[in-house]
Amino acid sequence: MKQNVLITGGTGLIGTRLTEMLLEKGYEVSYLSRRNETIPNVKVYQWNPAKGELDHEALENADFLINLAGAGIADARWTAARKQEIIQSRTLGLSLIANRLQSRRFKLKAFVAASAIGFYGADTGDEHLDETHRSGLDFLAHVTRQWETASELVQNVGIRTVALRIGIVLSAKGGALPKIALPVRYGVGAPLASGQQWTSWIHIDDLCRLFIAGIENPDWSGTYNAVAPTPVTNAALTRHIADVLKRPLWLPNIPAFILFLMYGELARVVLSGNYVVNRRLQLTNFEYQFENIDNALEHLLMV
Repeated sequence: MKQNVLITGGTGLIGTRLTEMLLEKGYEVSYLSRRNETIPNVKVYQWNPAKGELDHEALENADFLINLAGAGIADARWTAARKQEIIQSRTLGLSLIANRLQSRRFKLKAFVAASAIGFYGADTGDEHLDETHRSGLDFLAHVTRQWETASELVQNVGIRTVALRIGIVLSAKGGALPKIALPVRYGVGAPLASGQQWTSWIHIDDLCRLFIAGIENPDWSGTYNAVAPTPVTNAALTRHIADVLKRPLWLPNIPAFILFLMYGELARVVLSGNYVVNRRLQLTNFEYQFENIDNALEHLLMV
């Protein structure tokens, strides 16, 4: 009998690719969704965390749970209302799931929770950060602490839990890469501010393989930094994109004040950086398909 993977936030960038890979491996996939929608090869169950609504069959039928739900950090300016939405979209659903698991029998073997390297703070300079490093003090760190605390509610029910602190996800279909690559394609790309801020990145396929490894390896538990082994600076990333696309970089760096005028406090996301080390993954047998930025960009941009 096929094993069922229940995903929250399954229709997003990561969830869509993860679903394809799970189906290819022979899993059944189901979603928890607030929308009544039809998705090929996926069973969609309804839930509404704000109202405390969740179809009980979703959890009863699931062998594994993967949580990807959360409003996009960079999708809108950080107004007070938007900040509250960002936090609640990451915590209410997990609280509801934990509550339901406490009151019903379940067969869940593992829970793999999305988190983010924002846990360490938006800008940590050149300091190398592994999973033992303390949390930061800014808004992103606060969001991620709340997110991981909510994930622990599920863990406390007695389910093996893996938390992946995800770096900058590189995909040709969304996220940061198309936004960075677009001006480069037209010959007007440039690094941001000093360009020396670190980008701890991961190819979307390797990230999805990490989620799958999290459910398949019973010895995995706790927190893992989900980043490639080779962080790059913003200037180096921009240069590598230009090299792959065979485009020149001739403009000066984009000043920080321009980005603050355009995006407000949200500009800190692109002006800051972290050098994150995947120390715990190095102790496993996980093998990356895309360890260096050139191979990753060639795969994503040359299709």
